Amino acid sequence: MAALDDLRASPPVVGVVDMVVRRPGTGERELLAEGTLDLAEGLVGDNWSTRGSRLTEDGAAHPGMQLNVINVRLSSLVAVEPERRILAGDQLHVDLDLSETNLPAGTRLALGSAVIEVTPEPHRGCAKFVERFGRDAMRFVNSPIGHELRLRGLNARVVEPGTVRPGDEIRKV
Repeated sequence: MAALDDLRASPPVVGVVDMVVRRPGTGERELLAEGTLDLAEGLVGDNWSTRGSRLTEDGAAHPGMQLNVINVRLSSLVAVEPERRILAGDQLHVDLDLSETNLPAGTRLALGSAVIEVTPEPHRGCAKFVERFGRDAMRFVNSPIGHELRLRGLNARVVEPGTVRPGDEIRKV
């Protein structure tokens, strides 16, 4: 709770991409210098499209959960050590206000040469998040204020393919 002021200080309109992370296989993470965002595949080389989802009738990948975006201030807080941020499992770590008030579903964000769209599907802390960052971290992100600020992050889909790199601007379109 002591970090709330810092978390709330993320810029609301124009921010920065801090990390691009690909998950080629279960439990695997690759920190990328450049990622390609594709309409069908999401982050190229990520396992989203092949992993599937229990939330779809046929078990296929959920189209509204193509990308996971987390605030870098939160991933830094719960990871404690910078090299552990990659364990969050989100492909994009950004410094931008991800709150529902600031970025309602349907909001489009330009980053690098790509554009993504915030989807309505919630992104919540899960058992893997507890394993990596602890039960208190999950309680925090799943608290009422955590949901309001989308501390666990948000889901998005690619609407204009392109490339994204750490250091690129991310802005509301």
